[in-house]
Amino acid sequence: MNEQAARTLVLVGAIESADRKFEVFNEEDRRIASSSARERAQWKASQGKAQATADDFLQERAEHLMKRLPERLAILHRFGHLPASLGLLWMGLPVASLLAGIFLDQITDPHRVDLLSAPLLLIIAWNLAVYFVMLVWPWLPAGKPGVARLVSLVSSGNSGGARLPSKLPPVLGSALSAFITQWAQFSRRLTLARLSRTLHLASALFAIGAAASLYARGYVAQYSAGWESTFLDAGQVHAALSVLFAPAMAVFQLQGFSVTDVEALRFGQPPSVAGGARWVHLYAATLVLLVVLPRLLLAGIAGLQARNWRENFPLDLGQPYFRRLLMALGSTPGTLCVLPYSFAMNEARDKGLNHVASQLLGEQARVLTRPSLAYGSEPGDALRGINFNDTAVTLTAVLFSLSATPENENHGALLDFLVAESKRGITVLVDESGYLERLGSQAGTQARMDERLALWRQFCSFHKAPATFVNLLHPDARQLDLTAGV
Repeated sequence: MNEQAARTLVLVGAIESADRKFEVFNEEDRRIASSSARERAQWKASQGKAQATADDFLQERAEHLMKRLPERLAILHRFGHLPASLGLLWMGLPVASLLAGIFLDQITDPHRVDLLSAPLLLIIAWNLAVYFVMLVWPWLPAGKPGVARLVSLVSSGNSGGARLPSKLPPVLGSALSAFITQWAQFSRRLTLARLSRTLHLASALFAIGAAASLYARGYVAQYSAGWESTFLDAGQVHAALSVLFAPAMAVFQLQGFSVTDVEALRFGQPPSVAGGARWVHLYAATLVLLVVLPRLLLAGIAGLQARNWRENFPLDLGQPYFRRLLMALGSTPGTLCVLPYSFAMNEARDKGLNHVASQLLGEQARVLTRPSLAYGSEPGDALRGINFNDTAVTLTAVLFSLSATPENENHGALLDFLVAESKRGITVLVDESGYLERLGSQAGTQARMDERLALWRQFCSFHKAPATFVNLLHPDARQLDLTAGV
């Protein structure tokens, strides 16, 4: 599935998830879309003598529903297509960098080659620092907020813009807000690859522009080479420049220089124009070796990654919305594995749990309920022998009661253990039915309910397992929020 198809699919998914009253796509629209998509996917597969794939089915269904959008909602098609505005960034930044490099010499003396040129040394130092950061990046503290904010900003533009059209029906406003958030998350890797490609290319072109400006100016002006420093003597300058220019002199066999040569070029001595070309060649060759070639290589690697992810978009089809749709392909019914914690199950709640499973994994979903874990039990001992990465299990969920007060040493320890053990992650189901029974008709019920929901939501989020709230005695009383924990 390519990027455009994935974008359309995520947009349709956001609309369907928000459109719970079938205001945009009615039940008939969705049924026909699934049936038509299944037939077309199977027909395409038969043409190629292969099995129908999930990508084909989901893509056909999303395109079918987009065509069913009413004319008054045609503005949604703009969000369904990749915005052209970011193309200006991907192309404009490198071009602007090239021009900036070309005009770099405007801030220096056009008739002089400074051996200690601050702009050129800064270009080299900055790029070497970038390479160092790239090497240690995997070991830096998690989060990396600066890059995260930059990627989020570009991803928002990639979603079609953070500003929504005015006078939209509430359901569509909610759908588009969800789409912008989800697409920014799904396209993060692709956006990061494109951003890396652009920044590396811009850096390479900036250095090319700086080198080109040196040569261009040399054809119309006579350079005098030299240096001056308050704190450095000729020996120190010679040592520093020898290290800096060593790669260029070794690769391109350029003429070297001695301490005497450097001392003779100190400004204040009689001007020397004979050596100007030598230093232009040394600086240009150094820029090529230390900046241009590495940056072009890195830009090429990032470009290949971006191209691969554009043609094979990394969309997680394990999301509940996609899982339910894929049941229409006739695939194996999904299995929900439930781990109750200090929770007494009964027949009524078993039925409610099956209803929740059908919402998550489709009508044919199966529920595998493990024995309830005792309060305060050690997770490693109580769950010994359970494979949390079993491919036969679609989703693993731990079940808590809203009546309980979450505790780090008990509930938190269990969540930390499950998150660490499950490569696919887990979800948390918090049942509110017992807590509502306990509150009964007391005064301030809603306020106490909201306070308890907020407490559990914050607690589970802290332990990296966001909560989804359910009512197992009355499953239809609470609309399952598929964009939350699951």
